[in-house]
Amino acid sequence: MSAPGESNPTSGGSATDWLKISPLETLRTHSRFFLTLRSQEGTYHSLILFRLTPGQLPESGVDGGAPSQSLRDQIYVMEANCPHLGADMSHAEIEECDTGVVAVCPWHRYDFDLKTGHSETGLRACTYATDIREEDGIDYILVETPSGGRNWRLVEFRPVSEEFADPPPPPPDLSHLSVSSTEPKKPEPIVPADDPPTTLIQWAVLILNTPDPVLKVQRTRHAVHLFRTGQLKSIGHRSAKAPRPPDMPPREESYARNVVDPGKMARRKNRAVMLHALANIEQWAIDLAWDIIARYGPSHPDLPPAFFADFTKMALDESKHFSLLTARLVAISPSTPYGSLPVHAGLWESARVTFPSLRARLAIIHLVHEARGLDVNPGTIEKFRRAGDPESVRVLETIHHDEVTHVTTGHRWFTWICAKQGVDPVQTFREEVRRGWRGDVKGPFNAEDREKAGLTPDFYENLRGEMESDWESAIRPQESVRVGY
Repeated sequence: MSAPGESNPTSGGSATDWLKISPLETLRTHSRFFLTLRSQEGTYHSLILFRLTPGQLPESGVDGGAPSQSLRDQIYVMEANCPHLGADMSHAEIEECDTGVVAVCPWHRYDFDLKTGHSETGLRACTYATDIREEDGIDYILVETPSGGRNWRLVEFRPVSEEFADPPPPPPDLSHLSVSSTEPKKPEPIVPADDPPTTLIQWAVLILNTPDPVLKVQRTRHAVHLFRTGQLKSIGHRSAKAPRPPDMPPREESYARNVVDPGKMARRKNRAVMLHALANIEQWAIDLAWDIIARYGPSHPDLPPAFFADFTKMALDESKHFSLLTARLVAISPSTPYGSLPVHAGLWESARVTFPSLRARLAIIHLVHEARGLDVNPGTIEKFRRAGDPESVRVLETIHHDEVTHVTTGHRWFTWICAKQGVDPVQTFREEVRRGWRGDVKGPFNAEDREKAGLTPDFYENLRGEMESDWESAIRPQESVRVGY
């Protein structure tokens, strides 16, 4: 049988190809999962796997039978975006009707049968058959592969959010995120009392202009929840009145006092300094995820909703990473809270080079910086393992897993825009790096995770940037220790 994530043609003359996803037991932890598939030709398909509870099934669904058969009856897979206007279906409501079980789009209440994909509106969503097969005593879930591609592979498989965990966890404690300050601050509401945002673009700009990291994380979670659940009816990128993002996101005064030139950053050695540096990178990563939405959405009205779904997911991930890292920082070094040690803005300065071009942004930030993170993550994780810090190791491993999907997202939308422009993605990427990077794209490379994310060696081997500005000092400090960007 094929390894997880590789397609396996069915024997016996059937035209159906199957992709092995994961052990069946994995699905018991959450009720909804993101699946991203990529074909040999580079085509992406985003799917949602729903594991229904027995109470959501028709009465004939799960009574009796083997445990695997009962769970089989609970599993449905459909395309991740509504065929009406492309809404994210990850937070669709599940309802029972006379003909079966339907997923109801959160934007306009279009309903789609989870087995057939048919809707009473006449539209049809793509649904995918599932199967359960035993191998070496372990039951695995398989999903039918999309038509029109060869050698499909799984490049992302993870829960939609902890909101769909079994059981859901308690609300997160964000108290550790506060930057040390001698002056008490009046709490600012998550939703501004005056002129609250009504579009995703407005939320993106508001979050970019939020200096307080606690509030930045809270607003990110709130905005993504509104978007996923259909409470934001508009992305807002086609509006002539869409707000502009800042050239430089503001930071709290206590944080700003510790910003230094990247070239003057000391080599990071102890765990507290390393965690602080990583948290700083993740705070900038939150901003970069919102910036790509706010800066390029209005200038690219043809961007589909899936683009915004992918980058809001990334913003949510980066806020999770920031929270995990600052929690570990407080746990091992209470005297050095986030914002109390030297930091730099080298990542944002590198992004400024790409302001004129979405294609350049995807290349430089997601396929150079973030891909470099995949290369150095294992070494960083090993440092914490040798230090006897298993809690931080688990945090860093979670971050690394997520960052592979972020590079995949960068590759997906870089190849999308190249296809729209009729240019070769590999040669175009190499040209973007030559224009927007200074110096060699250095190894050693984590070829396995890069390839999983779509970056084959012809993208990055023997590649050197020729940018004629002195950005090297802004880039060099990030090479010594990094998880993610």
